[in-house]
Amino acid sequence: MNAATAAHRTLPLNSLARVTNVATGHSAIVRITDRGPFIPGRVLDLSLAAAKQIDVWRSGTARVRIEVLAVPAPIDSGGRWCVQVGAFNDVKTARKLKSRLERRYRTADVREFTGPTGEWLRIRVADDDKQRAEALMRDTRTDEGAVFLVRMD
Repeated sequence: MNAATAAHRTLPLNSLARVTNVATGHSAIVRITDRGPFIPGRVLDLSLAAAKQIDVWRSGTARVRIEVLAVPAPIDSGGRWCVQVGAFNDVKTARKLKSRLERRYRTADVREFTGPTGEWLRIRVADDDKQRAEALMRDTRTDEGAVFLVRMD
Protein backbone atom coordinates (compact mmCIF):
# COMPACT_ATOMS: atom_id res chain seq x y z
CA MET A 1 0.00 0.00 0.00
CA ASN A 2 2.79 2.45 0.87
CA ALA A 3 5.25 1.34 -1.82
CA ALA A 4 4.96 2.05 -5.55
CA THR A 5 3.64 -1.37 -6.59
CA ALA A 6 0.98 -2.74 -8.88
CA ALA A 7 -0.93 -5.87 -9.81
CA HIS A 8 -1.06 -7.08 -13.42
CA ARG A 9 -2.45 -10.35 -14.80
CA THR A 10 0.30 -11.21 -17.30
CA LEU A 11 3.51 -9.24 -16.72
CA PRO A 12 6.12 -11.36 -14.92
CA LEU A 13 6.26 -10.71 -11.19
CA ASN A 14 9.02 -8.23 -10.21
CA SER A 15 8.79 -6.44 -13.56
CA LEU A 16 9.27 -2.67 -13.50
CA ALA A 17 6.89 -0.44 -15.41
CA ARG A 18 6.26 3.28 -15.82
CA VAL A 19 2.55 4.07 -15.48
CA THR A 20 1.42 7.44 -16.81
CA ASN A 21 -1.96 9.07 -16.23
CA VAL A 22 -2.96 10.04 -19.79
CA ALA A 23 -5.04 13.03 -18.59
CA THR A 24 -2.41 14.65 -16.34
CA GLY A 25 0.90 13.30 -17.64
CA HIS A 26 1.95 12.35 -14.10
CA SER A 27 3.80 9.05 -13.88
CA ALA A 28 5.23 6.58 -11.41
CA ILE A 29 7.59 3.66 -11.71
CA VAL A 30 6.02 0.58 -10.12
CA ARG A 31 7.09 -2.99 -9.41
CA ILE A 32 4.62 -5.74 -10.35
CA THR A 33 4.14 -7.64 -7.09
CA ASP A 34 0.71 -9.23 -7.44
CA ARG A 35 -1.89 -10.61 -9.87
CA GLY A 36 -5.01 -8.71 -10.83
CA PRO A 37 -7.13 -6.78 -11.37
CA PHE A 38 -9.92 -9.25 -11.92
CA ILE A 39 -12.48 -6.75 -13.11
CA PRO A 40 -13.36 -6.77 -16.84
CA GLY A 41 -11.89 -3.79 -18.67
CA ARG A 42 -9.14 -3.08 -16.14
CA VAL A 43 -5.51 -4.02 -16.73
CA LEU A 44 -3.66 -2.68 -13.68
CA ASP A 45 -4.27 -2.18 -9.95
CA LEU A 46 -2.04 0.42 -8.32
CA SER A 47 -1.02 0.62 -4.69
CA LEU A 48 -2.22 3.70 -2.81
CA ALA A 49 1.26 5.26 -3.03
CA ALA A 50 1.43 4.81 -6.82
CA ALA A 51 -2.16 6.00 -7.30
CA LYS A 52 -1.34 9.21 -5.40
CA GLN A 53 1.79 9.77 -7.52
CA ILE A 54 -0.24 9.76 -10.75
CA ASP A 55 -3.36 11.50 -9.37
CA VAL A 56 -5.86 8.65 -9.54
CA TRP A 57 -6.36 7.87 -5.86
CA ARG A 58 -9.46 10.08 -5.55
CA SER A 59 -11.16 9.02 -8.78
CA GLY A 60 -10.13 5.38 -8.41
CA THR A 61 -9.77 4.74 -12.15
CA ALA A 62 -8.11 6.51 -15.07
CA ARG A 63 -6.78 5.87 -18.54
CA VAL A 64 -3.08 5.10 -18.23
CA ARG A 65 -0.16 4.26 -20.46
CA ILE A 66 2.04 1.37 -19.32
CA GLU A 67 5.68 1.15 -20.41
CA VAL A 68 7.57 -1.98 -19.40
CA LEU A 69 11.06 -0.97 -18.26
CA ALA A 70 12.53 -4.28 -17.04
CA VAL A 71 11.38 -7.89 -16.74
CA PRO A 72 12.99 -10.82 -14.91
CA ALA A 73 11.61 -13.28 -17.51
CA PRO A 74 10.56 -13.02 -21.17
CA ILE A 75 7.09 -11.53 -21.70
CA ASP A 76 6.00 -13.38 -24.85
CA SER A 77 7.59 -16.77 -24.36
CA GLY A 78 7.86 -19.13 -21.46
CA GLY A 79 6.09 -18.63 -18.19
CA ARG A 80 3.48 -20.67 -16.39
CA TRP A 81 -0.08 -19.88 -17.44
CA CYS A 82 -3.59 -20.61 -16.26
CA VAL A 83 -7.16 -19.39 -16.65
CA GLN A 84 -8.76 -17.79 -13.63
CA VAL A 85 -12.52 -17.71 -13.08
CA GLY A 86 -14.18 -15.83 -10.24
CA ALA A 87 -14.97 -14.33 -7.83
CA PHE A 88 -17.72 -16.05 -5.91
CA ASN A 89 -19.28 -14.86 -2.68
CA ASP A 90 -20.81 -18.28 -2.16
CA VAL A 91 -18.59 -21.36 -1.72
CA LYS A 92 -21.37 -23.64 -3.02
CA THR A 93 -21.54 -21.72 -6.32
CA ALA A 94 -17.75 -21.96 -6.74
CA ARG A 95 -17.72 -25.70 -6.04
CA LYS A 96 -20.64 -26.33 -8.41
CA LEU A 97 -18.81 -24.54 -11.24
CA LYS A 98 -15.57 -26.34 -10.32
CA SER A 99 -17.34 -29.67 -10.73
CA ARG A 100 -18.74 -28.61 -14.12
CA LEU A 101 -15.32 -27.40 -15.30
CA GLU A 102 -13.61 -30.62 -14.16
CA ARG A 103 -16.04 -32.64 -16.26
CA ARG A 104 -15.53 -30.38 -19.27
CA TYR A 105 -11.71 -30.11 -19.05
CA ARG A 106 -10.64 -33.58 -17.98
CA THR A 107 -6.97 -32.94 -18.84
CA ALA A 108 -6.81 -29.69 -16.86
CA ASP A 109 -6.42 -29.22 -13.13
CA VAL A 110 -9.20 -27.09 -11.59
CA ARG A 111 -8.17 -25.55 -8.28
CA GLU A 112 -10.28 -23.60 -5.84
CA PHE A 113 -8.78 -20.97 -3.54
CA THR A 114 -9.85 -18.07 -1.37
CA GLY A 115 -8.78 -14.61 -2.53
CA PRO A 116 -9.35 -11.11 -1.19
CA THR A 117 -12.80 -10.87 -2.81
CA GLY A 118 -14.10 -14.38 -2.20
CA GLU A 119 -13.71 -17.81 -3.75
CA TRP A 120 -11.82 -18.20 -7.05
CA LEU A 121 -11.25 -21.02 -9.50
CA ARG A 122 -8.06 -21.47 -11.47
CA ILE A 123 -7.81 -23.89 -14.41
CA ARG A 124 -4.25 -25.10 -14.97
CA VAL A 125 -3.63 -26.51 -18.42
CA ALA A 126 -1.12 -29.22 -19.28
CA ASP A 127 2.48 -27.99 -18.91
CA ASP A 128 1.12 -24.52 -17.90
CA ASP A 129 1.37 -23.68 -21.62
CA LYS A 130 0.33 -20.17 -22.72
CA GLN A 131 -1.27 -21.22 -26.04
CA ARG A 132 -3.36 -23.88 -24.32
CA ALA A 133 -4.42 -21.41 -21.64
CA GLU A 134 -5.36 -18.79 -24.27
CA ALA A 135 -7.47 -21.34 -26.16
CA LEU A 136 -9.16 -22.48 -22.97
CA MET A 137 -9.88 -18.86 -22.02
CA ARG A 138 -11.48 -18.18 -25.42
CA ASP A 139 -13.65 -21.30 -25.07
CA THR A 140 -14.74 -20.75 -21.46
CA ARG A 141 -17.92 -18.81 -20.78
CA THR A 142 -19.70 -18.87 -17.44
CA ASP A 143 -22.64 -17.04 -15.97
CA GLU A 144 -20.96 -17.28 -12.57
CA GLY A 145 -17.78 -15.28 -13.10
CA ALA A 146 -15.44 -13.46 -15.46
CA VAL A 147 -12.60 -15.40 -17.16
CA PHE A 148 -9.01 -14.13 -17.23
CA LEU A 149 -5.63 -15.30 -18.57
CA VAL A 150 -3.12 -15.23 -15.70
CA ARG A 151 0.63 -15.70 -15.58
CA MET A 152 1.63 -17.54 -12.42
CA ASP A 153 5.35 -16.68 -12.38
